[in-house]
Amino acid sequence: MTKPVKLEGDDRDKALAALADHGWSIADGRDAISKTFAFSDFNEAFGWMTRVALVAEHMNHHPEWSNVYKTVEVTLSTHDVGGLSQLDVAMASKMDRLAG
Repeated sequence: MTKPVKLEGDDRDKALAALADHGWSIADGRDAISKTFAFSDFNEAFGWMTRVALVAEHMNHHPEWSNVYKTVEVTLSTHDVGGLSQLDVAMASKMDRLAG
C-alpha cells in the first residue's frame, strides 16, 4: 500500500465536490468528512458495518463511527497525515457502494 498523502488545493476541492454529491460533508472543526447512513433496521445497519469492517481491514484504514439502531454516523480522516487523504475518499466511495 502506498503512503497516504494529505489532500490539498485542487485535488481536495475536486474530491470534496464529488463526495458532497453523495451526502458527505466536512466534519465540524476537523479536517475530516462525515456522513449519516440510515438503513431499514438494525440488522441492515450492522450487516453494512460488518461488510465495511472487512474492507477497512484490507485497506488498513478504519473509520470512526457509531451506531444507534438503524443509523450509522461515520467520520473519515487519516491520522497519519493529520487530515483528509485519498484513503478517506476511497473509503467513502466504498461505503456508498456497499450501502447501495
